[in-house]
Amino acid sequence: MTPHDTTSQTDSTDTHHLVSAQVVVGVDGSKGSDAAVRWAAGYAVHRGRELRLMHGLGLVGVNTVAGAYAVTAQDVIDAARAQGRNVITHAEHLAQLAAPEVRLSSAMTSDSPAGLLVEHSAEAFAVVIGATGSAGTLAHLGSTLLAVTAHAHGTVIVVPAEHADRANAPVVVGVDGSPVSERAIAAAFIEAAERRTSLVAVHACADWDIGHFAGTDPFLGDAASEEAEKALLAERLAGWQEKYPDVPVVRKIYMSAPAERLREWSQTAQLVVVGSRGRGGISGLLLGSTSNFLVQHAQCPVMVVHPATR
Repeated sequence: MTPHDTTSQTDSTDTHHLVSAQVVVGVDGSKGSDAAVRWAAGYAVHRGRELRLMHGLGLVGVNTVAGAYAVTAQDVIDAARAQGRNVITHAEHLAQLAAPEVRLSSAMTSDSPAGLLVEHSAEAFAVVIGATGSAGTLAHLGSTLLAVTAHAHGTVIVVPAEHADRANAPVVVGVDGSPVSERAIAAAFIEAAERRTSLVAVHACADWDIGHFAGTDPFLGDAASEEAEKALLAERLAGWQEKYPDVPVVRKIYMSAPAERLREWSQTAQLVVVGSRGRGGISGLLLGSTSNFLVQHAQCPVMVVHPATR
C-alpha cells in the first residue's frame, strides 16, 4: 500500500478531504487507545496525512461545581493535566514506533473526550478511536465510543484492542440500498484500492435476525427473491466497479441479520465498512443499529461512514 491522497476521487469542497485534514485519534492511555494510536499512525502515513493526538480531560465546570472546595478542585485539575501530559507523551512514543515517518501533532483540552472528538470530526480526514470491549450496549451507554460513533461527522474508525494484522485480507462493506450505504460503498472501494486487495459486498434482505427461528441457512428466500436481491446489489456496485476495475469484488447475499453477518466477516477481514444513518440523541445509542453493534463486537477495525449532512 503506497501513500495516496484520495482528494481527487471525492468532492473537492468536502472539508474532510482538504489537504489540511488530519487523521485525529483520541487517546486516554488505555489498551484500546494504544491499539488505535498504532493503527492510526500507519493509516495516516499511507494516506499522506498528519496524525493529530487528542486528549480530553473532562474538566469543564469543575471549579463551578467545587464552589467552596476550589483549592481542592485546583489540585485535582493539576493532577489531571499532569496525567494528561503523560498520556500524550506515551501516545507520541507509540505512534513514532509504529510509523517513524508519521507527521505528528497533539492537543490536550479541558473538554470531554467525546465532545472533543465530535467537534474535530467536522474537519478531520477521519477520527480513530479504540474499542472498549464487548460488554453490550447498556454497558457502553453514554460512553465515548458510542457517543462519537453516533454523533460525529464524516468518517469514524473504531479499532479493537486486540486484532490480527491481516494485510492481505479483504475489505468488507455492508450494502443496504440507502444513500448512506452508497457513501460506505465509495469509501470501501477507495480502501480496497489503496490496500490492493479484494472487496466483499455483503447485503442482507432484512434487518431482523431470523437465525434462532430458521437455523443457519445464509439465504432462505425463493429463487425469484434471491435473483432480485442479486440484481439490486449488482446495480449498487456497477458504477464503482467501473471506476475501480482493479478491485476484485465478491458479492454475498443473506436473508437477514446484517450485523451478525458482518461480525462473522470481521473474523477474516482487515476492515469492515458500514454506513450510519446519523440518528442523534439517545435514539442514536439505543436503536441497536448495525454500526453500533459492530463497533462493540467486530474483530477487525470498523469504518463508520456518516451522511454528507447531519
